[in-house]
Amino acid sequence: MTLLAVEGLHHGYNGQEVVRGLDFTLARGAIGCLLGPSGCGKTTVLRCIAGFERLRAGSIRLNGALVSGPGAMLPPEQRRVGMVFQDYALFPHLTVERNIAFGLNALARGDCRERVREMADLVRLSDVLGKYPHELSGGQQQRVALARALAPRPELLLLDEPFSNLDVDLRERLSPEVREILKASGATAVLVTHDQHEAFAMADEIGVMHEGRIQQWDGAYNLYHRPANRFVADFIGQGVFLPARRLGARQVEIELGIVEGDIPAGAGEILLRPDDVVHDDASELKAEVTHKAFRGADILYTLRLASGQKVLALVPSHHNHALGERIGIRLDVDHVVAFQPGR
Repeated sequence: MTLLAVEGLHHGYNGQEVVRGLDFTLARGAIGCLLGPSGCGKTTVLRCIAGFERLRAGSIRLNGALVSGPGAMLPPEQRRVGMVFQDYALFPHLTVERNIAFGLNALARGDCRERVREMADLVRLSDVLGKYPHELSGGQQQRVALARALAPRPELLLLDEPFSNLDVDLRERLSPEVREILKASGATAVLVTHDQHEAFAMADEIGVMHEGRIQQWDGAYNLYHRPANRFVADFIGQGVFLPARRLGARQVEIELGIVEGDIPAGAGEILLRPDDVVHDDASELKAEVTHKAFRGADILYTLRLASGQKVLALVPSHHNHALGERIGIRLDVDHVVAFQPGR
């Protein structure tokens, strides 16, 4: 069942349009993500859904009811939408317990205490209820903000770059943990981020945004292996575009050989991911190591081909080759990603 429906959304500031005809829907219990670079309009969309901004055009429906649109502008406090802000916005003078209880004024005291305990158990903070925000780690503060937003049982939870203030290691640990909390609570949520790793770790569906529009709304697998256009292909994951010559509907020729798959008409370049280029000592095809990035289990090599074009290869780290060394490679392409040049 659809909980959130955004249709034809337009919005902007000071005469400049930021969001240009954006559409997406989200089912009840799903976690959606708006993913894109800074300035693409994703936070503006979140503010429109929350009711902080009046739309220039389009509509937003929650559970079938029009909350923003022609002749409608339901105030934020009446939308049953919770929000986790980028800086968490915790009240420094209140304990963890009172922060979580902040939106529960309508409940009887006993019911409020029970709901706070329930939320504290869910986010694993029962042992710090008497502490203040400054006494907590960044990860604990983030979970307090999450518990406070979930406590009033909102129809929809909005998360605006919720991990941006945390270091990379903590961010990677917390992303799946927050997803687990949201799923355990049965919440429907929309996350905004510029970090594709966060999007992949948390979201069921992801909308890649560019210049105020969603370029593709899909799962992580399809965004990576079946990108709808060159922007999505370039933005998601890593890869290099190589010139290509289309030989037919199922074949395209590049410098490294012939690749088979579904080749669109007019295809003039192909995207090679690091996992498409395999290190193979027995191969007659050689490439020069120009850069290497050690990643623990793997090394990401940048390799120069005979033409001067470069490709990436992800190789197990026990194959530790020197800069300038020529190594054998071969293609192993399961998903052909080909486009017309510049499209």
